[in-house]
Amino acid sequence: MSNEINGSLAMGVDSLAKLRLDAKQDAPKALKETARQFEALFLHMMVKSMRQASATSETSSSQDAQIYTSMLDQQLSQTMAKRGIGLADFLLRQMAPDQLLKPAPPPLANMASLPAAQPGNPKIVQDFQAQMAAPAQEAAQLTGLPASFILGQAALESGWGRRQIMAADGSPSHNLFGIKAGVAWHGRVAETMTTEYVDGVPQKVVQKFRAYDSYVEAFRDYAALLRRSPRFEQVIAKGQTVAGFSEGLQRAGYASDPHYADKLSRVIQQVRAV
Repeated sequence: MSNEINGSLAMGVDSLAKLRLDAKQDAPKALKETARQFEALFLHMMVKSMRQASATSETSSSQDAQIYTSMLDQQLSQTMAKRGIGLADFLLRQMAPDQLLKPAPPPLANMASLPAAQPGNPKIVQDFQAQMAAPAQEAAQLTGLPASFILGQAALESGWGRRQIMAADGSPSHNLFGIKAGVAWHGRVAETMTTEYVDGVPQKVVQKFRAYDSYVEAFRDYAALLRRSPRFEQVIAKGQTVAGFSEGLQRAGYASDPHYADKLSRVIQQVRAV
């Protein structure tokens, strides 16, 4: 029995070590899973101790019974851990309070679930750039970000202007950046079906988006959003490289797509190649 307890304690120490390592490596999903497994281990030890305390000589004498009982206790502890007793949450609060307790802000924008451009058709890229070059340059001056980066994001969110958000009457919203109409927005809105990612799984939902009178107004509002919101301070500060801009937007929660940074980087490269 002492060997079993020592083995369980060793597993607990290993789990704690992994928990600390995941916290340092900024891996929230792995961290949560590790904490859940540690909670399951603790519950298994607790159930096992209770079982041993109430065991009779008849049940303890059968080796087969001990094996099946151990399997039952392990499954029971895993089931209890899924529901949770609060231990995993406690460990997360201790190990990574900044990452896991602070609720993630909702994504501000829609994310086009389809590729934003058709590679091999440079005319689509050229036409979009020609139409949006002037307002993109103005937004670049307002934010300090490269105009090609801003054009790339507009292209990604709107499918190079071919998948724009439309109002109920069929009129264009001019919302190339997929910016949602939150409580702070008092202008016109357009409702449409969009793709949101919940725990990495795409779901179709209806959302309200801001509607503008022109593309110039849309670019100006986008620039104001990035300049004024604390969420995007690092985007402005480190947005002079494609990686800094793309990854910064994803970390700031601009969109819910877990692959947003990669998609945006590829589209920006297409803009810069023309």
